Amino acid sequence: MRVLIVHNRYTRPGGEDVVFESEADLLRSRGHEVVEFVEDNRRLKGVNPLRAAVETVWSRQSYRRIKELLRRTRPQVAHFHNTFLRISPAAYYACAEEGVPVVQTLHHFRLICPGSLLMREGRVCEDCVGRRVPWPGVVHGCWRSSRLQTAVVASMLVTHRLLGTWTERVDLYVVPRGFIRQKYIEGGLPADKIVVKPNFVRPDPGVGEHGENFVLFVGRLSPEKGLRTLLRAWRSLKGIPLKVVGDGPLLEEVRRGAGDNVEVLGHLPREKVFHLMRAAQFLVFPSECYETFGLTVAEAFATGLPVVGSRIGGVPEIVEHERTGLLFEPGNTEDLAEKVAWAWAHPREMAEMGREARREYEDKYTAEQNYEMLMEIYRQAKERKSAAR
Repeated sequence: MRVLIVHNRYTRPGGEDVVFESEADLLRSRGHEVVEFVEDNRRLKGVNPLRAAVETVWSRQSYRRIKELLRRTRPQVAHFHNTFLRISPAAYYACAEEGVPVVQTLHHFRLICPGSLLMREGRVCEDCVGRRVPWPGVVHGCWRSSRLQTAVVASMLVTHRLLGTWTERVDLYVVPRGFIRQKYIEGGLPADKIVVKPNFVRPDPGVGEHGENFVLFVGRLSPEKGLRTLLRAWRSLKGIPLKVVGDGPLLEEVRRGAGDNVEVLGHLPREKVFHLMRAAQFLVFPSECYETFGLTVAEAFATGLPVVGSRIGGVPEIVEHERTGLLFEPGNTEDLAEKVAWAWAHPREMAEMGREARREYEDKYTAEQNYEMLMEIYRQAKERKSAAR
């Protein structure tokens, strides 16, 4: 099969980039021809703001370039990961006009929340879910803390709702968890067009010995990831070393707030992260937003590392309390500290949870299983396109 994979990178690397690259590599490894169309929001630097705003709603350049690519390569399916900001939903129309089925993976909540996180002022917010016009997000400046920039995102969402883009130009949506599927149904997407396929970990990093005495955090250093709650909790966890891996807007704040038992390592290559996962006692995942999946958790499971995670969004669908890890109430410093202290004091029980975590990876998050699911999704998308003609 020849597959066109479309992705718009953000200014900072993230989990979406990993999934995009992993799926492309997986398809190539199985003999499929992969054609990539990739844009990068870092190229917006120096672009006229008005032009950037217009192209967020409809990029004539992306529409033209993708249409030319489709005619030249003739893929059987187009799989989109992200179109925001530079590609825009105009790309779907190019595919529709060329008769190419469209699959869109939803890595976030952008289609029902201008800020994409369903979060405002440090708390979960669903004020825009189900609204034809997401005006609360504009009033509160939920994207980049700017009403003007949020209005641009809202304009894109409203325009394409009116055009029927989300319901008519995408043949199948893919979400990593049932929780996200339900939120999008509440937001107005057709239930029969949303399928669940978890992310996967490839290559298999292998099970570690977990023989070193430290706890690990891996993720973007931003407010919604629960870093402030994590640091507050660690002030009471004397004698328990924590290693923090990641980059983001809170990097300097985390460095300043880190106590003697917290080591901030910044961004590390993936293999070095796997090395730490194979050595650590457990991973802490304190997110305070609706995580759509949490690829870091699946990576930890692959190394046999149990997880202490927050009971929010899709996390409880991944981490089973007292089987593959422990769950605590999001934002609750005392509950997090209590769960970490218990985990540190019960290495035998946590080691068994780590073995269960590895079994969970083998059951659900391997490349082999994901490949079969991906092929079924492409088959369904092609059937839907054929039936609509």
